[in-house]
Amino acid sequence: MRMPIVHNPFYVAPSTAGHRFPMAKFARLIEVLIEDELTSWEDVIEPDPVPISWLESTHHPAYVAAICNQTLPPKAARRIGFPLTPALALRSRAAVGGTVLTARLALEYGIACNTAGGSHHAFADHGSGFCVFNDVAVAIRVLQAEGRLARALVIDLDVHQGDGTAAIFASDASVFTLSIHCEDNFPPRKQQSDLDIALRAGTGDAAYLEVLTGHVRGLIGRVRPDLVFLNAGVDAHADDKLGRLCLSDAGLMERDRRVLQMCRAAAVPVACVIGGGYAEDIDRLARRHAQLYHSAVRFWHDPPGATPAQARRGGLAPARSVR
Repeated sequence: MRMPIVHNPFYVAPSTAGHRFPMAKFARLIEVLIEDELTSWEDVIEPDPVPISWLESTHHPAYVAAICNQTLPPKAARRIGFPLTPALALRSRAAVGGTVLTARLALEYGIACNTAGGSHHAFADHGSGFCVFNDVAVAIRVLQAEGRLARALVIDLDVHQGDGTAAIFASDASVFTLSIHCEDNFPPRKQQSDLDIALRAGTGDAAYLEVLTGHVRGLIGRVRPDLVFLNAGVDAHADDKLGRLCLSDAGLMERDRRVLQMCRAAAVPVACVIGGGYAEDIDRLARRHAQLYHSAVRFWHDPPGATPAQARRGGLAPARSVR
């Protein structure tokens, strides 16, 4: 019986040589998780790319069509940061499908992790900052439409503010958005989350963890969500190319452990996505992302209390499709 880990080979789209987005990390991450015996190829749960109608639950139909048909104007494509190709469109749909499936599994089993996701710079009508479709926002809309989710809490710990997610849910009381990010970093123009905690560049482990703990525990109790989406970006690391918060490996792992512990103590299921992380050394970067799964597996094996579904079933036999 293993913690649900969701992955699709389509998460890796061909990229231009020297591109600063480390596309290869997705392939290396699943290899690391298997090497570390957190899962196996047989146990990995593969999602389908989402249908267009699901994307249109969150994104404007004209924008969805422009991505899927590769007709997005060059200026808009440059804002995303990727060459617009059929492979990129498929990758983006697969990553959204992975987060939808991860959310469904988390609701049923208490926790699940995607090996992609966290595209929080995607707005309803445009993409930005390497983000094409906002996977967490689409997952929330799909689960709400299915009657599986009434209230969601997004805990976004990427070093960059979750501006697209904040904008999408700006007038939606059913979704609470928390972003803990570096104030002096992308995006240059911030949106307003329900709660923004902007930290100074150079903030290290101790100060970061104090802020995190002081806000998240009380927030879970006030919001009382049916599901938490955890964006566990590792670009807050001291060695990250695009981050400035100076966290260590141990600090990142403790960050994730504390959030998962607080969610479990409140009996709230958690859907995890990986968010950002940028480095030349793909193996080191993948292992940095893998720390989330080590924390999540401990959460899975040694919970303070099992979810009702776990207690009833006593085993894991999830569906293999988001459809």
